[in-house]
Amino acid sequence: MFYWLFYEKLFHLYSPFRVFQYSTFRIAMASLTALLLSMLLGPWLIARLRASQIGQHIREDGPQSHHKKAGTPTMGGLLICVSIILPTLLWANLTEPSVWVALAGLLSFGVIGLLDDWMKLQRKRNLGLKARWKFALEILASLLVGVMLLAMNARGIYSTNMNVPFLKNFQPDLLIHPLLRHAWTFPLAFVFFYGFLMLVLVGSSNAVNLTDGLDGLAIGLMIIAAGAMTVLSYVSGHADFARYLELSRTPGAAELTIFCGAMTGASLGFLWYNAHPAEVFMGDVGSLALGGGLGVVAVLLKQEILLLFIGGVFVVEALSVILQVGSYKLRGGKRIFKMAPLHHHFEQLGWPESKVIARFWIAGLVMALFALTTLKLR
Repeated sequence: MFYWLFYEKLFHLYSPFRVFQYSTFRIAMASLTALLLSMLLGPWLIARLRASQIGQHIREDGPQSHHKKAGTPTMGGLLICVSIILPTLLWANLTEPSVWVALAGLLSFGVIGLLDDWMKLQRKRNLGLKARWKFALEILASLLVGVMLLAMNARGIYSTNMNVPFLKNFQPDLLIHPLLRHAWTFPLAFVFFYGFLMLVLVGSSNAVNLTDGLDGLAIGLMIIAAGAMTVLSYVSGHADFARYLELSRTPGAAELTIFCGAMTGASLGFLWYNAHPAEVFMGDVGSLALGGGLGVVAVLLKQEILLLFIGGVFVVEALSVILQVGSYKLRGGKRIFKMAPLHHHFEQLGWPESKVIARFWIAGLVMALFALTTLKLR
């Protein structure tokens, strides 16, 4: 909105408005706007959630130390979503379709999380949407994003070629265009494209959701991941940097830096209230929205594989749950970890909650920095 108003409409009247042309200025302002919104609206939202008795239900089989957190206001993810959406609308160039795709991903997964949180509150227990319905809704959200991406591809403003770390000359086409030449193979190309897209988006959203089990853990890791994505989207959208690093450049990717900057700022502001001991929890509305938004940005930038490193701790947390459940079912009740997700395993080993959080943040930072180094090591 500000880009359109101050640069496109008023620049000819007052030359200093030229500053609104530069994405670096708008990234900084979007981040600061998101941070201020999150911090200023935080006390009001926490008070409203507490007055409405919207409190967290603690799973009975969880760590005993967590039972004292019962009743802490939840659904704070609403604050995160508002603090991302408004700055993006204010500071981004809204004529770029990639911005709307990112917002659609954030909102669609956020709505699923909101529905899940609401059902938990209605049932007065830690039981929301049934797994199959939640999964079905996440598939529909992924399909919505997929339709928007294919529409962009048809207009020549989105590439389905994927960047592969360490291999600069290998950029496989996810849509498998050769299959489109034969009628009988036509559906296979789209099944593969949508299947991979669902894997990234559903996996990313649920990985963040599973990590959100300790005060500040998930949101701290999101600050790191969103910050890395801000850097990645900037270099992908900058013609010279993209050419030098031999990245698959997405037109309009520079505007994604506004969305990523807002996501970083909003997460940083929310951490102020979610840090141990937490005054508010983000709930599924926050974790699914953030995971979905992170996944959509990776897909838009064609860095789906690099997302595995940028969100490395999220991936490990999700894998720990998969391995635990698989071991329990296939090995007659035997477990690999004392408790899953992985952060609970370390709690059961006697690590204080604050130490688990800090060490997981360190691991997340190391993995994100490693991911960024692969841009040159190719």
